[in-house]
Amino acid sequence: MAGSALGISLAPYIRSSPTLTKIFTPIANWYAGGALYRQYGLLYDDLLIEERPEVQKALSRLTPRQAYDRAFRIKRASQADVLHAPLPKEQWTKPEQDIRYLLPHVIDVEAEIKERAHWDTLAVTRRK
Repeated sequence: MAGSALGISLAPYIRSSPTLTKIFTPIANWYAGGALYRQYGLLYDDLLIEERPEVQKALSRLTPRQAYDRAFRIKRASQADVLHAPLPKEQWTKPEQDIRYLLPHVIDVEAEIKERAHWDTLAVTRRK
């Protein structure tokens, strides 16, 4: 389900193998640290492209608090970017705080779109 618009993921396969998990976890942590979004106080889901209809619908399903927090993080990161300086280290997003708050909603929306497409194109035949 999540593979359609978000890309194919090897994560479930890697997580199922303790050896692969041990190998890829440091690489994943290094990559996430190098992406710099945490230094601006953002979460990974704050980087999803908002112009996609699935993401727009998922954003409308956030609680008011989640929507406010997201807007605050984006405005704070934009201000830091204008100043050409990341936030102070104590304001960086810690890896344990970087949870996927929007992805479950996006997956639900994609499943609903797929189900709607199935029912909209359903061929009805008459019994004899």
